[in-house]
Amino acid sequence: MKLIIGNKNYSSWSLRGWLAAKQSGLSFEEITVPMFGEAWNELKSGDGGTQPSSGKVPILWDGEAVVWDSLAILEYLSDKVGRDRFWPKDEVARGMARSMVAEMHSSFQALRSECPMNVRKRFDGFEPSDACKSDIVRVLGLWAEARARFGNGGPFLFGTFGAADVFFAPVVSRFISYQIPVPGFAAAYMEASWEHEWMQAWVEASESEEWVIEQYESVG
Repeated sequence: MKLIIGNKNYSSWSLRGWLAAKQSGLSFEEITVPMFGEAWNELKSGDGGTQPSSGKVPILWDGEAVVWDSLAILEYLSDKVGRDRFWPKDEVARGMARSMVAEMHSSFQALRSECPMNVRKRFDGFEPSDACKSDIVRVLGLWAEARARFGNGGPFLFGTFGAADVFFAPVVSRFISYQIPVPGFAAAYMEASWEHEWMQAWVEASESEEWVIEQYESVG
C-alpha cells in the first residue's frame, strides 16, 4: 500500500490517515507531498489514476483501489483487518465512538479555522471566538463522557487506542499548540495521546521538515 500525505506539521487530515494506517498493522509506503508546492499543484491537476483531482490528502493506494478521505481510509482498513482493531467491541461503546468520529469529521469549523494545526508551534495569547469556545466545550464534553463511560480499560477515550483517538489526535495537537486550558481528565488524556509512540514519531518528523507555510505561523 501507498499513503500520500501532506506536511506532517500542518496537515491534520494526513495525521488521521497515517494513524489509521499505523493502527491497521499493515505495511505501507509513505509519500509526502508538500502542501502548496509544485507537487501539490500536480496532484490537484490529476495524474491519470489518483482520485480525486482536488489535491486533498490523505490518499491510500492499495493495488487497484484508490481511497481518499481519512474516514474512508479508516473504514477501508477496518474492513481489511477487522473492525475490532479500530472500534470498541461493545456495541454501545462502538455506537458512541462512531458518532464521535463522524461529528469530528463533519463539525467544529470554528476550531479548525481559528486553530490550524501547527505541531511545532506554541502560540501565546490566543483568544478563541465564542464559536470556537463552543467547539472546545463540545470536544471536552465528548471526551468526558467517553472516558467516564468506557475508559476503564486504559488511558484513551475508549480505554485502548482506536478510531476515536485517531480522529481527535489533531485536536490534541491544536489544544497544545494554542495552549487551551483544559480540566485534569482532559490533560491526562492529551498526555497519553501525545506520548503515544506513533504520535511521537509524527512529532519528531514534523520538527525535521524544512517547509514553512506562513499563513499557519501566526494567530489571527
